[in-house]
Amino acid sequence: FVFLHGSDAEEDLVGSLASMSTKERIKVIQKMPETMRKKREIRNKVIQEITKKAKYRGARPSCCTQCLQGAAVSFRRFGNTLSEHFHQLRVWHKTLKIIGAEFGTSVLSYFVFLTWLINFNIFSFLINFSFITIPQFLAAEPNNLSFTGLELFTGAGYFQQTVLYYGFYTNATISKIENGPSYNMQLAYIFTVGIYFVICFLILLFSMAKFFSKNFVNLQEFSVSASKLLCAWDFNITNEKAVKLKQKNLHTQIKEGLSEVNKEVLNFSAMERVLRIAMHLLAWVASLGTAVAACTGVYFLSINNLELFMKGHRNDLESQAAMLVLPVIVSILNTLIPFFFSWLGHLEKFQTPGQHIYVTITRNIILKISIVGILCYYWLNVVATSESQCWETLVGQDIYRLVLVDFIFCLLGSFFGEFLRRIIGTTVCLNLGLPEFDIGRNVLDLIYAQTLTWIGILFSPLLPGIQMIAFFIVFFVKKVSLMRNCQPPRKVWRTSQMMTSFIFLLFCPSFLGVLSVIGVTVWRLKPSEGCGPFRGLSSMYAAVAEWIQVLETYAVSKWVVWIYQNLITSELFFFILSSFVLIVIYLYGQIIQGRKTTTKLLRKQIIN
Repeated sequence: FVFLHGSDAEEDLVGSLASMSTKERIKVIQKMPETMRKKREIRNKVIQEITKKAKYRGARPSCCTQCLQGAAVSFRRFGNTLSEHFHQLRVWHKTLKIIGAEFGTSVLSYFVFLTWLINFNIFSFLINFSFITIPQFLAAEPNNLSFTGLELFTGAGYFQQTVLYYGFYTNATISKIENGPSYNMQLAYIFTVGIYFVICFLILLFSMAKFFSKNFVNLQEFSVSASKLLCAWDFNITNEKAVKLKQKNLHTQIKEGLSEVNKEVLNFSAMERVLRIAMHLLAWVASLGTAVAACTGVYFLSINNLELFMKGHRNDLESQAAMLVLPVIVSILNTLIPFFFSWLGHLEKFQTPGQHIYVTITRNIILKISIVGILCYYWLNVVATSESQCWETLVGQDIYRLVLVDFIFCLLGSFFGEFLRRIIGTTVCLNLGLPEFDIGRNVLDLIYAQTLTWIGILFSPLLPGIQMIAFFIVFFVKKVSLMRNCQPPRKVWRTSQMMTSFIFLLFCPSFLGVLSVIGVTVWRLKPSEGCGPFRGLSSMYAAVAEWIQVLETYAVSKWVVWIYQNLITSELFFFILSSFVLIVIYLYGQIIQGRKTTTKLLRKQIIN
């Protein structure tokens, strides 16, 4: 719309607005470059015009129409009220604002990532609980084992005969009414897990695209501008605490923006460059050597642990202690070695805090993913071929113990790594001062824990619920530790791309690695003969093949068989699909490059 002054132009505008739908009319009035008083006048004239037309046509709404309109308004108000209450239920909303104001976006990115993982695990738990666990309750047999309390730490004993593990689930078709609807547990189990991973893949992909578009494509080159100073204040704020929080937040944002503008470029001599490169090489050799040594130790320890478990023990206490050796050693390595990596980073003296964090994250991800890879090799090639009655439950117990012990060590890390460090820095050695929040180490702890949860979903369907509770506790423990023990980063810097990097690390080494592990388990490994929903089959995937053979006998289901044979099991289809995706990615890349070039030209024109 081109808004012209004058009565004729205004009458035309009112007439055109009256012919629109309510939603379109509101949007157009909101976008008008007019004062609020003028907009209200135009809105009132439009309402009068609509009323005139209704009277002229004699189209007074009927009683039924009025009831429907009233119900629609009531539902809209109810929806708005409900969304406000749900917004208040997000207990971390105010906390994130405070962290962003006090410590900047670098520390805030960790807590945003943690809340994202909490929501992700809530979704995972609801899917598994709804389609796998609830139907199993209908066919569950009574648990004859006694509960001693040690099961909370080991995951064994009483928990073996519960819905926590794969081995407890039935392979029968559940039906409470004779000749009534039935529930095939085999298909429910494999389809729920399969569809869940497809949804996870899409969520991660769209999240990466969203953050990439927000932080890379539309990133403003000059983040500190007049608009930040003149237009950033929210005049609706009247509460004194909220005003102070907003002031701190704005102050931190301006400092972060200025750190980008006033970025120092250090010039080194040739000798200094050689020494820096040598230092970086030595640090990388030390970090990779440490990771290799840790993986070797974990592998031999896991082999000995299985041998001890298969031989049996003299008493229950010795058996319980032997079960916890492997997860405790793995957690000690995952806790202590990252401190060594952080120390190496300080010796290397990076020019910016961002370089230090990204290098530390890379070294930690190599360590943690390597340890997880060794454990997966042990589970799929040693435990799966052992003489255990139910190797899937054994793997599920191992992952449960790893998740639980990792959670305990995460809490201990906050106590020893931050609380005691503050006591030492403020009483014993005053030169140390307060510690800074280690973003790289803490983020990798989250990615490691989420990787274990994804691997364990097939063997322990309720593991996302346990991880959800653990992450929730970690959020508040880390928040209290941050506020009481840590100081803001000495060098203020902006981390607009950090959330994108976190999601990418969660997707690329972590999620794709988990998919390969799940694929080998479902397609290659033989399920246990005496437990689980796939007992007696050559592989878990054989349940789908048998179902397709049954569907071939029904004419109504021929389309499902055709999709399975010509799409799902067709290499040509996936080749064409992959080629199409690559072409789309290439086109989007070219569009992004074109937009960047256009943006640079426009900025030059603005400067001119």
